[in-house]
Amino acid sequence: MSTAQIKISGLSKSFDGRDVFADITEVVSQGECLVIGGPNGSGKTTLLRIMAGLLRAGAGSVEYFLGNSVIQGQGLRRKLSLVSQDLALYDELTALENLHFLSRIQDCHFSEEELVEKLSKFGLTDRGNDLVGSFSSGMKQRLKYLYALLKEPKFLLLDEPTANLDEEGVRLVDEIIKSQKRDGIVVLATNESSELNYGEKTLQLGL
Repeated sequence: MSTAQIKISGLSKSFDGRDVFADITEVVSQGECLVIGGPNGSGKTTLLRIMAGLLRAGAGSVEYFLGNSVIQGQGLRRKLSLVSQDLALYDELTALENLHFLSRIQDCHFSEEELVEKLSKFGLTDRGNDLVGSFSSGMKQRLKYLYALLKEPKFLLLDEPTANLDEEGVRLVDEIIKSQKRDGIVVLATNESSELNYGEKTLQLGL
């Protein structure tokens, strides 16, 4: 199995002439979690969006490796997942309808029974046929995690990973991060000092 690695080299970003961050260089290897900390407005979400390919950097690069090979384009999209406020669910569809639709986009194929079982593991037992619009923010967050993990990504990016979650949901995220580090890489952005403990490496922005 190819070993995963992320190389961030000289990454910079500015908006309207104001530097958000500059010259970030970091290497994250399989089995590691990089925690990005800093106050609101320090650029944590911006950095994750650049890493996810949703925003262009001002300078520098982010490279993803499996073994000695750089992966990009469609190959990278199959191996990378982002959980953030930007991940939209469809309120007018049920949880199962959301998962069927979103999994097809990712070219993943699951039976109804398999998806029901996954919903149960994420604390959404018997909610598969309920409209997502009726879900609490915490339930929607659980569904986002389930969607992000459907394709078993090598690279998992998390923005404020425990936001809107109750104690049981926080424990679920803890297990997800531990499991992901066994087979891949986690990069998470947080305002919570307690979540710094997830990281083998930390990057503080806005200092």
